[in-house]
Amino acid sequence: MGVDIKLSDEQLPVTPVFIDFLRHIVEGKEFGGHEWHDQLSEELNTEQQAVIEAAAENAKKVVESPLGQQYIMHAYQLFVALLTGDTAPIRDIQFRFHFINIIGVPRHGGSYLTKELYKALGYDPEKVPNAVAHDGFPEASPFRFDHTVNSWTMSLQTMAEFLTMVEIFFGKAKPHTGKIIVPKKLTKGSYAGGFFHRILGESVEHILTVRHPVMSCISTYEKSGGLPENGKFAVRGNIEDWCRRDLIYTGRTDQEIASMGYFEAYLRYWEQYHYYVATTGLSANRNTTVVAYGDERMQAQAQRFHNRFESGKEPEKFHVFDRRDKHPEWMDEAEQAIQRVAAVWERVGLEFPVDDVLEAW
Repeated sequence: MGVDIKLSDEQLPVTPVFIDFLRHIVEGKEFGGHEWHDQLSEELNTEQQAVIEAAAENAKKVVESPLGQQYIMHAYQLFVALLTGDTAPIRDIQFRFHFINIIGVPRHGGSYLTKELYKALGYDPEKVPNAVAHDGFPEASPFRFDHTVNSWTMSLQTMAEFLTMVEIFFGKAKPHTGKIIVPKKLTKGSYAGGFFHRILGESVEHILTVRHPVMSCISTYEKSGGLPENGKFAVRGNIEDWCRRDLIYTGRTDQEIASMGYFEAYLRYWEQYHYYVATTGLSANRNTTVVAYGDERMQAQAQRFHNRFESGKEPEKFHVFDRRDKHPEWMDEAEQAIQRVAAVWERVGLEFPVDDVLEAW
């Protein structure tokens, strides 16, 4: 008995992010003006919304181009390979590219390190597309199954599109020790550690950024417009939406979340994220460096990038701001969470730098 399963592009449409990337390629338009690397910006990023709104018009341009059709077909072929366990095309990518992933909760310094890694390799970060460099793509999250949505399938499809982007964007780059280096801020990597570990290659490097939860909470609410007047948790931007999503995944309802104190909700998200780092498969890779937030530590890691790839440059200053006088009432609860995370990390052979994090930068 044979079964022939057919899925159309109506059921699995190309994502707006991939369409936007291919539009630049088929039009011969240079990438530019990307601000994913701006460490000091406290503005909410609206680039993703603009990409979605332009998707229909851009898709028409892409599918009318033979080159666009070629790359779309290639992405679907990689998707099928991921779906069915066809390792050959994935191995080909692993042989050509070496991924260095910057992984950590948002507002933990990952954008700075990703930017410096690109600069060390000779790239202008403003000309590196958001989807290629930053943490929104490919998609990975706590499992979701809803009308027209299976998050596991979405992870496979967006990974296939991301790998196609990698082949296009980095394909002619200079190899280092036999492979082309691909820097990636991979915040979502913690949700599917084994997936990223096996697909991007078991020689992948991970740079884990960690920060005191009170300070990252303050940075998060400042980016979202300030601490809500009632002190309760609110969703105003992507990071807060990820907090809400993760709390729902672990059993909270929307009503319960809305009644939680802002830091109570944020700390649960922060702690759970770090448990994912230890329990979803990232720890299988021993080529891992943990960097605690702080100007000297961040700049030292950035300098190691520049030294390694012989850029001849020094990293930009990493800006830190002393907010340790804010919210002293949150500190004890935060330290308890830090110690719990450290204990879980120790069980899988990862060292959480407790003393560095407790400096509270």
